Amino acid sequence: MPGPLAGVRVLEFSEIIAGPFGGMLLSDMGADVIKVEPPAGEPWRLIAQFIPTESRSFMALNRGKKGITLDLKKPEAQDVVAKLIEGTDVVIVNYRPDVAEKLGIGYETLSAMNPKLIYADNTAFGRKGPQSHRPGYDLIVQGLTGLMALEGKSLKGVPVMNALPSADISTGIMIAWAVSAALYHREKTGKGQKIETTLLGSALAIQTSAFQLIESADLEWKQKVVETMREQRAEGADYEAQKQARLDIRPIRTVAMYYRAYKTKDHYVVVGCLSAALRKKFCDAMGFEDKRMDDPQYDPTQPEALQYARELVAKVEGMFMEKTTAEWLELFDEMGVPAGPFNFIEELMDNEQVLANDLQVTVEHSLAGTVHQAGPALQMSETPLAVQGASPALGEHNEAVLSSLGYSVDEIASLRESGVIC
Repeated sequence: MPGPLAGVRVLEFSEIIAGPFGGMLLSDMGADVIKVEPPAGEPWRLIAQFIPTESRSFMALNRGKKGITLDLKKPEAQDVVAKLIEGTDVVIVNYRPDVAEKLGIGYETLSAMNPKLIYADNTAFGRKGPQSHRPGYDLIVQGLTGLMALEGKSLKGVPVMNALPSADISTGIMIAWAVSAALYHREKTGKGQKIETTLLGSALAIQTSAFQLIESADLEWKQKVVETMREQRAEGADYEAQKQARLDIRPIRTVAMYYRAYKTKDHYVVVGCLSAALRKKFCDAMGFEDKRMDDPQYDPTQPEALQYARELVAKVEGMFMEKTTAEWLELFDEMGVPAGPFNFIEELMDNEQVLANDLQVTVEHSLAGTVHQAGPALQMSETPLAVQGASPALGEHNEAVLSSLGYSVDEIASLRESGVIC
């Protein structure tokens, strides 16, 4: 059965992570995605190459696409774009705000050629405001939005980025989500439209309650955090001092010890108990009592509350060291406590749970050979998602795509000789 977006053509002018991931998600849904790169290749293809013009990062984000090269600064390339746009449903652009217009692929230009076009325009900071002109990457947005501080990692007192590019990845999901909604809207109205996503918006959205202020409950301590951080910076305090000062102000959350990893006798186990009922099951399984659960007078802001929490955590950490991970998981399964083992990503390639749910796929790359990757993260009963192939080699589909547009063998050779394509 065809995927839900079978018959939809996507033209992708994007690089690095956010745009390519969004395009790949649309490909998994059955869309025909044509990725346009400069003749030398996009930056992510060229970073940490393990064979010429191929990197693991590029392959992981561009599965299932056709790949062509175009030097968009040349007039001949603009002719190719014009022919492609005629039969295109969606365009994905992932550049600084001024770049698309300079390259002749801005929304106004392309929508004039195809009024039904859905144009997904991703920028780092948006098209308004004092930072809108800046180029931006996941790392910069992590620092700007508090994502980097959320995990609190540091090296020699300096904040360290989160390993997962969460702003980029979440923006890729936003792109695919918005494009799907815009396609549905077009089916009802016949109208195309412009979509604007930003790394800034995605980074704030995925922090949920961290970026929220309930004035009746949070205003006082959040204002105190802001004032303290400004005082710390004025005094030249390093990141570790700022982080500790912030922690000293924030209310203590009872749930913290029930939602974390613990060292066991032989490895680690991860526990997640977010409801009062599950926290009670956890206490019963472990054989200890938490007086905070049934005490209506408990005030987490008091100094004695912090001392009690520290002593209780130390006690539970000691208890976990008495059994192996397997023994704890057997007990937690019996008691209905949500828990699981701790793994490194490399251990998941042959994991029974991953394989049973078809979350790993195998594709054949034209240069690299057999590649195992994470498969589609969701499924649909009537329009199942399926991987359409490996990532394209640089310019792999130049001839096929240009031929479909009516270019002759000689014309394609001429484009190559003039450097329009590789």
